[in-house]
Order: sequence, then C-alpha cells, then structure tokens
Amino acid sequence: MTIAPSTSLFYDRAASTMRSLTGQADRLNQQITAESNILAPSDSSVAWQRLQDLSRADANDAAYSGNVSIAQSVLQQADSALSQIGDQIQQVSTLVVQAGNGTLTANGKAAIASQISDLLTAIVAAANGADMRGGPLFGGQSGDPAVTRNADGSFSFATGEAAVIPIGDGQTVQPGSNAANFLKTGTSDLGSAITSIIAALNAGGEVPADAGDTLKQVSDQVTATQASLGARAARVDIVAGQIATARLDRADARTAVDGFDYATAITELQKTMTVLQATQASFTKLSGMSLFDYLR
Repeated sequence: MTIAPSTSLFYDRAASTMRSLTGQADRLNQQITAESNILAPSDSSVAWQRLQDLSRADANDAAYSGNVSIAQSVLQQADSALSQIGDQIQQVSTLVVQAGNGTLTANGKAAIASQISDLLTAIVAAANGADMRGGPLFGGQSGDPAVTRNADGSFSFATGEAAVIPIGDGQTVQPGSNAANFLKTGTSDLGSAITSIIAALNAGGEVPADAGDTLKQVSDQVTATQASLGARAARVDIVAGQIATARLDRADARTAVDGFDYATAITELQKTMTVLQATQASFTKLSGMSLFDYLR
C-alpha cells in the first residue's frame, strides 16, 4: 500500500527538480543573450532604471556618432574642393603674371586666355560639387547650384547656407560655406574678374588692375574659408573622441550596476545543463523499473 504514494512522491520530486533546472537554464540563456543579469524591473528596480538610462544614452550617442561621421566626411570634401579651387586660382595668377611679359605676342596672350578660361570652368565645377549626401558643398538649402555663370561672365550664387548637422546635445556644425563667402568681393566676383582678364588678353591688351586685385582678394578668402572649415573639423574630431570616451564610461558603469560576466554565465549554464541531463537520465532509468526490480 505504500508503493503508490512513494512512486507519486518520486515523480513529483523528479518533475519539480527538472522544472527548476530547466527554469535556471532558460534564465541563463536569456541573460547570455541579453548580456545582462537584470532582465526585468522585478529583478532590481533601481538597477533596471539605471540600465535603461545607460541604454538610452548609448542610443542617442549612436545617432550622434553617425552624424559626426557625416560631418567629418563633408568637411573633408569641402576642404579638398577648396584646395582645388585655391590651386586653380593660383594657376590663374601665375598665367596673369606671364601675360604681363612685354615680349609676349598677341597669339601668346590668346593662348594664355584659353588656359585661364579652362581654369575658370574647373573652378565653377569644383564650387558646384556635391557632398556625400547629394547636396551642394557650397550652396544653400534649396539644392540649387552653388554658382551660376551669367551671360556677362559674372557669377550668381545660391542663397543661404546648407543645413547644420547635430553632433551632440545642443551642438551643431555647419559643414560647408556658401560660395559667395569666398568667390565674391564687395564690388565684384571671381567670374567677372577672370572674364575681364580673358577679354583683355584676347584683345591683345593688358590685364585690368582691378581684376588682378579681385583675384588676390578671392584667393585670400578661399584660404580663410579653408581655415574656418579646418577649425570646425577639429571641433568635430573632439566631439567624436568625447562620444567614444562616454561610451567606454557607460560600459564600465553598466558592468558595475549589472555585474554580468559572460564567461561565468556560460560556465553556470554548462553546469546546470549537466545536472539537468543527469537528472533526466536518472529519472528515465528509475521510472522504467518494475515492482520486481524493486523487490530484488
């Protein structure tokens, strides 16, 4: 009469043990997947809230980090384009000096005028370059070309500046500059100046003095704009370093709050699975024994 209750007790105890071990294994699996000991507020409300705050900060910085990368790339593109424009303006200046040689023939001046015309075309192309986002490097927010050559050779410029890029809480950076800031002077622009130089040389005359002055002023403005963009790039690099440092600090804080250790969790899971498999094997063997096996 005592066999039935004992058998029932054996099954209940074995089932309870296996349920407990299975639950431990499931929780360890969840912790390993989440890389966290805290899976719900019920585990520790204070720790849970702290971990949520750290996760939100990580998500925000991930977005800012993407913007920082874009800003770095666009600023690098703008710097490269300005270097090209500066070099091309310098080549124009060198050709203007050559054109001032008193022994130069009319054909020689016309040849120089042709070279200067090609350089002007290259300058406009560089100024109208697009950034990695598809927008103009040196234009406004409308997406119109930064520089347009008018029929008289003068330049028209897109209005406004391109949209700023947010790189942190309350921090933005302007990754470009409107072309008018460096290709236009108070009374003229590079297009008008170079067009008048080309016309004078094709007519066999001398380079107009005011055109030469505009050429020099524009060259100085290109250099100043490049320096300004370089300062912005340095600030973006600093922000990138701050984001990386903050990410490491939060990782340390998360470890201190959570205490999760991947190696320890794996070891515990292996131990639990070993015990569970042994318990299941024992249960299977014992549950298959008959009354005669017990009596032997």
